[in-house]
Amino acid sequence: MELTTVRIEKPDEINFILGQSHFIKTVEDLHEALVTTVPGIKFGLAFCEASGPSLVRWSGNDDAMLALARQNALALACGHAFIIFLGAGFFPVNVLNSVKAVPEVCRIFCATANPTEVIVAQTDQGRGILGVIDGEKSKGIEDEAAIQARKDLLRRFGYKL
Repeated sequence: MELTTVRIEKPDEINFILGQSHFIKTVEDLHEALVTTVPGIKFGLAFCEASGPSLVRWSGNDDAMLALARQNALALACGHAFIIFLGAGFFPVNVLNSVKAVPEVCRIFCATANPTEVIVAQTDQGRGILGVIDGEKSKGIEDEAAIQARKDLLRRFGYKL
């Protein structure tokens, strides 16, 4: 077995969701979940088929996000992995429960805009995701000023009153 990392390539401000599912119908079901949860959402998604032709299947409504999804899915090349890139101004918190509720979805590895590396194992059979490195190493414990800054940020984004 060989272990490698695959860096997710994307603009800094773009959020993505990386997960695993179990069926080719994932592409259409994830597409439907996204557009019915957030009308007007812009996204691209790609799914690594794990048998038969073993193609990267894809769907979405934003050319730039579709290009990111196809490029990163092919770089991962891990069976039954899917990746969703959300257009600028759209966030995982608004769609994550709907994505997780899709019957084919087995797990979510991450939902982030952070720099991310995916830990991939390769055997003679194929490739699989072991986990992710999402962002940076913790640098310390927040103090009262950092707590207030966190609360202010959430209120500025409209996630808390």
